[in-house]
Amino acid sequence: MIKAFIFDLDGTLVQTEALKARSYARAAVELKPTLREEQIIEAFKDVVGLSRREVSEAIVERFGLREMASAKMTEFNVHKPWQAFAQIRMGIYDSLISDPEILNGHLCPYNVGLLKWARQNGYPTGLGTQSHRPQTLRILEILNIKDEFDFIATREDVENPKPNPEIYLLLANELQISPSESLVIEDSATGVQAALSAGMGCIAVTTAFTRDGVHKMDNFDKRWIVDSPPELLEVAKRFIAENNGAGERTS
Repeated sequence: MIKAFIFDLDGTLVQTEALKARSYARAAVELKPTLREEQIIEAFKDVVGLSRREVSEAIVERFGLREMASAKMTEFNVHKPWQAFAQIRMGIYDSLISDPEILNGHLCPYNVGLLKWARQNGYPTGLGTQSHRPQTLRILEILNIKDEFDFIATREDVENPKPNPEIYLLLANELQISPSESLVIEDSATGVQAALSAGMGCIAVTTAFTRDGVHKMDNFDKRWIVDSPPELLEVAKRFIAENNGAGERTS
């Protein structure tokens, strides 16, 4: 029986993945002006859902940024080229997510609509994100949805990032439900795998950055992949009906 909803943030409630891709692209072009932003944005699709370190290392290596990033290490008081690149990129990203107009323009209305539906129907709700707490709270406050969650778990709260299930197991514990009573709303293969590894139900609402990766998963029931967000609420109701018995909390 589904008793609670757990939501991812980036790419699920707000298209911060697009903003992250843009920030990595602008940082790369800042270091190496011969690059085009579109190249980096396309490459970001291969690493979406991974940690900041993993994404930064991948882009630094793929686009030959090691020497240019190394030259910035003293300026940022860091020890590795990927850290310097990440610092440049974070400055750009912070500027993007601090602009209410930009952030509201990247809201995922149907996913947020499901969040509000869950609250209206009495489901406890949690947020599990690999973003860090300051950025997470800033985004939630600008979008005015911070109070829609009973518990918020961020990167600081766990030792292991997704696809490790730790963050989702933490949320189940804090919401006082078993993992099997949880329905996770995700967008990426990394997040879906974290939910499945936790023993939770999951619906994947894909984006241009995550669609291919989710569809390539061989351990995920394709019935629960939503490529068209307007269909999300009905898919969620169907998931609940199959797990709870038709007619329970699906109004």
